[in-house]
Amino acid sequence: MSAEQVGIDLRLLGPVRAWRDGTELVLGSARRTAVLCVLALHTGQRVSRDQLVSAVWGEDAPPSATGNIYTYVSTLRQMLEPARSRWTAGRLFSSGGGTYQLHLPPDSVDVLRFESLRETARRHRVAGHVDAELATVAAALRLWDGEALAGVPGPFAEGQRLRLAELRLATAERYAELLTGTGRHEEAVQLLRELTADRPYREGPAVPPEVGRPASPSVVTDGGTRPGSIPSEPAGGSVTATGGVPTAGSGSRTRTGVVPLLGRDTVLHRLRRAVAGVTAGRGGSILLEGPAGIGKTALLTTVLSTAPDGCRIGWAVGDEVARDVPLGTLRDCLESALAGPDQPTVEALVAASAAPDRPDVHLADQDGTDRTDVGAAERAVELVRRAAAGGPLVLVVDDLHWADPTTLRVWATLGGQASELPLLLVAAVRSGSGPVAGRSAVEVVTLGPLDSDSAGALVRAVAPQPPEPRDLARILDDADGHPEYLRQLALTAGDPFPAAGLVAAVGAHLAPYPEDTRQVLRAVAFLSAYEVRAPGTQPAGCTMAEVAAATDHHPDDLARMLAPVRAAGILAPGERLRFRHRVVVRTLCGSTPAALRVTLCRRYAERLAAAGTAPERVVALTLAAEVPVDDCLGGWLAEHVERVAEAAPQIAVAALAHAHAQHALDPARRLTLTAWLARLLLGADRNAAAEAGWVAARTADPELAGEMRWIAAHSHERRGDFETAAEIAHTALRERRIGPQWIDRLRALLGRIRPSLPGNPTQPHLSRSGLVGEARPDLP
Repeated sequence: MSAEQVGIDLRLLGPVRAWRDGTELVLGSARRTAVLCVLALHTGQRVSRDQLVSAVWGEDAPPSATGNIYTYVSTLRQMLEPARSRWTAGRLFSSGGGTYQLHLPPDSVDVLRFESLRETARRHRVAGHVDAELATVAAALRLWDGEALAGVPGPFAEGQRLRLAELRLATAERYAELLTGTGRHEEAVQLLRELTADRPYREGPAVPPEVGRPASPSVVTDGGTRPGSIPSEPAGGSVTATGGVPTAGSGSRTRTGVVPLLGRDTVLHRLRRAVAGVTAGRGGSILLEGPAGIGKTALLTTVLSTAPDGCRIGWAVGDEVARDVPLGTLRDCLESALAGPDQPTVEALVAASAAPDRPDVHLADQDGTDRTDVGAAERAVELVRRAAAGGPLVLVVDDLHWADPTTLRVWATLGGQASELPLLLVAAVRSGSGPVAGRSAVEVVTLGPLDSDSAGALVRAVAPQPPEPRDLARILDDADGHPEYLRQLALTAGDPFPAAGLVAAVGAHLAPYPEDTRQVLRAVAFLSAYEVRAPGTQPAGCTMAEVAAATDHHPDDLARMLAPVRAAGILAPGERLRFRHRVVVRTLCGSTPAALRVTLCRRYAERLAAAGTAPERVVALTLAAEVPVDDCLGGWLAEHVERVAEAAPQIAVAALAHAHAQHALDPARRLTLTAWLARLLLGADRNAAAEAGWVAARTADPELAGEMRWIAAHSHERRGDFETAAEIAHTALRERRIGPQWIDRLRALLGRIRPSLPGNPTQPHLSRSGLVGEARPDLP
């Protein structure tokens, strides 16, 4: 019986889901799902057990990983082919020689269908069949349901996410081009907006930190294998760079630039003292709290990498996928700590989590939806206590807030008992992630930003070249003590902004929030992007009313949507909305596709103007995306330019310079705006000669022509270029095309500069062609 006859349907372009004969399958733990993804995306190919270990755990797989793969594969085999006898060969799932292989037709996996549709669309494009290409591209995009392989851990899954995100965005951009070509402009805008809401950051390949027991944060990989490929083992057992399955036996990676952990001495001492205490039989529970990227994982890695011999360490990472698997997070943690004689404890934990549910042992969580198996939790507590009795045991859960409810109950219970045992519990949670079970029974350590000295030292340690003082000051200002942003800015100083690593970091920090919240944050970024402020001062940000007008949300809804973001420290405290780290503003704006950036800012500006927002705020928003100045926007700017110039002269200058560069703008409108530009440049003590001369050469208005001639001459006078100033003044006076007041002002200017001109002070010459300052009835 083939997979097609059975009716297998695997969907990876979003949260991973699987169906068999129309019935959805419960995939279980995140790592079991990761194994299925690797095999599905290599259907028809043999994948070794070692390759699966590397794909799911990365380089630092626990000793129990090989046994876990066997368990995961056995469960998947039973799930896909429940009627198959243990002693008969599988049709969908085969194994042999330490390898496993799925036999699925391409139509069974949505990723393969997507790639096939892309190839079909390419053929239609070559043949010039626009309608067929449009329909095929639309069908390809309909396969998506969010981020590919959402929540699946491991280097392979992360590499696939990066690769497929690029393909999706490229496909959507082509679809938008086709829609625009057929006159469906609004649909094109809506498509790009929805796509960037789901995957707002277009980024190059990057090697993410692995999920599981982490490697050192200073580790960097080299290589060039295409994401998704399974390479044959090269000499030395190298590791792929972008998420392909590493070969077995890869014992090391290329280490480049080990970065010291700076500014965390107090916390490091506290954690090391706790680890030393557990080896002496004194346990405890510590909760490490801080915003995403603040360095929680790096701290834990540094401390535990130097743990004394004989101290068993388990490490797990909470994730959304495993949240519905009872005791899934705790089981992952124990699997990486216990091996050999302790392995039965893990097996007993698996049995505890799989025990039949009984109505009298369940309690509803606070929201009334998730339910915790109290009986399984009690059994798990006893198993962990028994394991700790065998010697010092340290259990670490990163992102504990994503753990399943039963694990949280066990963690809370053990937290109150750990001091009696050689058991140390260490958990890391993001700021604003909400209450964690048993929080009152633990010691809470909060990580804040680095001080300026430590931040500067970190940048100098990471940067390929010593940064110039001005560059260092900009990096420190942009990152505001955030270690991850400091590292990324230091590594990419001088590169085009935003760099892929920085885009990935910001994207990861905003990923936990819903789509509508991320859309609002993008609007906040654009509303905050163009502002003039003194060095060392905080960005002003924007008001709730401005964001409400721009996004068409009610202020109460905005307050609700942004409350978790404020709690997490992404937005700074205060009435105005501003990002705590300026680099997030730059990254959100710079990583938005140009066409969407212009469209969004134009729409936001129109809404702000209609709501009566201060004109300088509207103008600043158009500058954030360099919105082209057409006749409509140019007319609005001409109407409000005086108000903008009075309230924010630097913004007015920038906007007028942008308008002056728009050759398609109505000539009369362009002339008016450029005249204002010349006036403001002169008022700012800047050279306005070029702009004033441009207007003077094109206007038929004597008053405007005289004003512009005077501005041009006065600009040269200020710069000490007296000969050019005199030449402009004499030319204007000879032509007799200027108003009387400007004749007087130009004559006064000539009187001021005559002593500084070469030649006879009473009849100065300006060139070898003769005297141009001779006394004439119409000249001074």
